[in-house]
Amino acid sequence: MDAELKEKQCDIERKTSRKFRSEIPGIVDELVLSCSRDDCFDHIGLEPISSREAIIDLLHRAFCILYPGYFIQKRVDEVNLSYYFGQEITEFFEILSQQITLAVRHDCIRYEQPCSLCQERGAEAAIDFGKQMQQIRILLAKDIRAAREGDPAAASFDEIIFSYPGLYAITVYRMAHQLFEQSIPLIPRIMTEYAHSRTGIDIHPGAHIGESFFIDHGTGVVVGETSEIGDRVRLYQGVTLGAMSIPREKVTQLTSRKRHPSVEDDVVIYAGSTILGGDTVIGARSVIGGNVWLTESVPPDTLVFAKKPELIFKERKR
Repeated sequence: MDAELKEKQCDIERKTSRKFRSEIPGIVDELVLSCSRDDCFDHIGLEPISSREAIIDLLHRAFCILYPGYFIQKRVDEVNLSYYFGQEITEFFEILSQQITLAVRHDCIRYEQPCSLCQERGAEAAIDFGKQMQQIRILLAKDIRAAREGDPAAASFDEIIFSYPGLYAITVYRMAHQLFEQSIPLIPRIMTEYAHSRTGIDIHPGAHIGESFFIDHGTGVVVGETSEIGDRVRLYQGVTLGAMSIPREKVTQLTSRKRHPSVEDDVVIYAGSTILGGDTVIGARSVIGGNVWLTESVPPDTLVFAKKPELIFKERKR
């Protein structure tokens, strides 16, 4: 009797499964139809676009080049250093040139641009980027020293390189900014938004940031596209260098205008401060206290602090 019940139960389950699976073709048809609608987004029928996964892999490879010996499990020493760099750079070049080619070709086809010899441009841009990696390493070394000098909790340079989210975000930014300056589409933004998702630090690749830049703690920091930051600037968590809100119909008109603040050399901006507007300039050596809201310029050598809030203390009744 038990065997008969089990057989009936299995038959019911098979029929139920068939019933629901029979609806899948209809769902597929609806999804296919949605790709012909103007109010949905898809990437059908065009050349393959750059791969987000490949670009994230590129970032890991770049870290192994920019910080040799840190993010690998094998030993790097004077015996195999040339071999190590040769192997890493060659693999990095092949992937980067392919991803740049895909990004350029995608723009050419989708926006009906004249042919720019995308494969040649991809290889040339990857080589140009490779030639800048030594300079990026020099800039990052100054950023690491700035973190060591600015954070008493930093026990060593190794600790900063391995674990500081601010340095991770700055490293990705400096690579993405180089590609942005080379007019490479899409890839720089994928890089910085990946760093944003990992660290909570949002730096647009178009921002201009000087040397010895330090972001302490980091979560919630926002640096907008047209921000200009001088040398030896220090930001704490929750700082925003943003744009003023603009009407929706004017967004396109203001794309190429400076919309974000300028911060001159040796400025410190403490946690939670918001500085807005393309005409706003924070003068050199100024200190902006925590939770300050600024939409106007500050002269050099100025201290700006919010008025101390009134605190109310009451005895807690138990």
